[in-house]
Formats: sequence, C-alpha cells, structure tokens
Amino acid sequence: MSTSQRSLRLLSLLQTRRYWSGEELAQRLEVSLRTLRRDVDKLRELGYPVQAERGVGGGYQLAAGAALPPLVLDDEEAVALVVGLQSTIHGGENALAEAGLRALSKVVPVLPAKLRQRVQALAASTVPLDSQHSTPEPVDPQVLVVFAQGCRDRERIAFDYRDARGNASSRRVEPAKLVNVGNRYYLVAYDLDRADWRSFRVDRAENAEPRALRFARREIPGGDAAQFVRAGLRGARNLRVSARVHASVEELESRVGRWFEIQPIDEHSCLVRTEDSDLRWVAFGLALCDAQVSDVRPAALREVLASWSSNLSSGSGT
Repeated sequence: MSTSQRSLRLLSLLQTRRYWSGEELAQRLEVSLRTLRRDVDKLRELGYPVQAERGVGGGYQLAAGAALPPLVLDDEEAVALVVGLQSTIHGGENALAEAGLRALSKVVPVLPAKLRQRVQALAASTVPLDSQHSTPEPVDPQVLVVFAQGCRDRERIAFDYRDARGNASSRRVEPAKLVNVGNRYYLVAYDLDRADWRSFRVDRAENAEPRALRFARREIPGGDAAQFVRAGLRGARNLRVSARVHASVEELESRVGRWFEIQPIDEHSCLVRTEDSDLRWVAFGLALCDAQVSDVRPAALREVLASWSSNLSSGSGT
C-alpha cells in the first residue's frame, strides 16, 4: 500500500469511529506505531484536526476543526449522501434546497458511473412519505447538476426532453434559473431553436450536456423566474379557484405562498387564488392554511371540502 493510499485509509478509519487506539490503527494499516505517527502528522499538515492521547492506552480521534476538510466516503456513504441531498432539494425550504443543490453539484461530477446508476435506481424506487404533491418521476442528479452549473456559469446546454403528452424533442437553451415548486424543479431558459422563453420540468429531461458556449444574460419575462413558472403552470390548467382565508398575509405566505396568490382583504383575512386541474390538491393546500376558510369557489371545490369534512368527522367517533 502506497503512502497516499495509506493516508486515505487512515482518514477513512478516523471518520468511521470516534476513537481508535494506536495499536488498532497500526494493525489495520499493517504498519508500525512510528509509521502511524508520521501518517497522522501528514493528515494534520493537510488540515485534518487529529487529536492524540499519549501513554498507555493512548490513541487518536478526529476532532472538529475551524474549517471543513475534505471527506472520504465509501460507496454506500456516497450513494446515501446524494439521495439525501436530492430529498433535501425537493422537500426542503428554499434556502436549504439551494444549499443542497450547491452540495450536489460538487458531489455528482466526481461520482463514478456505477454509483450514479445506484443513486438513480434507489431514487426511482423511493416514495416520500410527506409529499404535498403527486409523486414525480425521479430526477437524474447529473441533469440537475448540469442545469445548475449552466445557470451559474451562463453556459449553453443541450438536452433531450419529453413534454406532458410524451412527445420527445432535443433542446438547445440558455439556462437562467432553477425554480423549486413543491417537490419538482423547473428550469427557466431561453430556447434557442424556438427563439422564446420556456420552462422545463427537470424530471422530464435527460442526456444534459454543457456546450462550452458562454452567453450574455437575458432578462426573464416579467423579471421573476418563479412567476414565469407559475404563469406557465396556470396556462396548462383550466380551473380557477379562490377562497377567503381568515389569517394574515404573513401567516399565509409562510404556509402556502408557494401555491397560492395571496391578496389581503383586511388585517385578519385574505383572498387566496390559484388554478389547478386537481381540486384535491387545492383542498389540501387550503387545509395547510390552518385557518377558517369561507367563500370558496367554484362549487366543485366546496363539494370536495364538504366530502373530506364528512369523512373525517365520521371517523372521529369511538
């Protein structure tokens, strides 16, 4: 085993257990205690805070440092990390989702092909317990990373895409922003072949590749990527819904601002509006308001709410 290989092995061992005796580490690495001490010193030079206890029964442990040093992960740990980051991206708050995406963009490019396949297989067979929307198709982490880096670096991207009807096409775009809606990501980009702005569901994209062509930033229509995606989603749906919710703007923004337009009526109530083809999800969104709801439109939505109320009430008895 070379010195560099032994250093990586030592680091991996220190990261898997809080404390190791010197003899245990030396036996694992098949080296003398003197060589082990030299290897520990090399890790310290690289910025890893390895603490040592001398004397009989002395040993080593990896302590928290002032900065995060590089980590060594085995195959299972790498797969778990990527799947966990994807879960954070799709289900977390905006700030946490953005941080998860940045971390994912650092991990995925260096992930071996066999591990990417394992990540995709695991994501495809996993259903989130607390999803607030119908479960989407799994996202290829490589596609998500290419899109994110393209937005950051203003680099053109080519990818294959299938629309809601299953029609396949090849796209060349100038990516602008990634927008998180529920547990789905949308890419807002300027479509070069159609000479117009489009939003693309990331889970419907594949074979994404950067083109190594930089571009000057364009202005997103309306200046707001999230509003652009929201307008596109409404265009694909045909049922307008509204309700009066007896809560403040601040309360509703934090609870359902992602799914509803919120307009204050007075200090204690607001008008919420959206468009959707599935009234069950609208009803679920109203339930998340955690407040009294009135003046619900259309009548079909009132019927859904009444049915849910009746079913829940009938099941609450003893």
